[in-house]
Amino acid sequence: MDRSQKADSVAFLNGVFSEAGAVVITRNLGMTVAQSTALRTKIREAGATYKVAKNSLAKLAVAGTDYEGLSDFFTGPTAIAASVDPVAAAKAVVEFAKTTDKIEIVGGAMGSQVLNEAGVKALASMPSLDELRGTLIGLIQAPATKIAQLTTAPAAKLARVFGAYAKEAA
Repeated sequence: MDRSQKADSVAFLNGVFSEAGAVVITRNLGMTVAQSTALRTKIREAGATYKVAKNSLAKLAVAGTDYEGLSDFFTGPTAIAASVDPVAAAKAVVEFAKTTDKIEIVGGAMGSQVLNEAGVKALASMPSLDELRGTLIGLIQAPATKIAQLTTAPAAKLARVFGAYAKEAA
């Protein structure tokens, strides 16, 4: 890489770090092209980014961001998975790591909170932002549904009573 390509790479990584809700650092241990493509596809479907980066450039890019504590993780063949949704990148990487031993989760961070491998796995087990929104909307709509059921219940009971009297009279 020449100097301008390195500057572009640092600027891209710095943008990733400034926008990310969570970052996961992985170590690639001889993945095949097919495995790497499958991982990138899974991460892209989750709405995250995955970038293999030179450690020196990643350390420069992380400086001055909330993720500055990650600089110790940049040793060996590392890659960076990042997403705006705090759970998406961790979920995709952890699910892929279950299928192969060619990728190792080194650690990660959510904001300024640095996570070890267990912390990343715990983050991956949490529901995604969309799932939480769905649950919240369901909880908000539940009382309205119950109120509607309560207001129609007396009328339905009254109609059944009148129907029973009508059958008796006939």
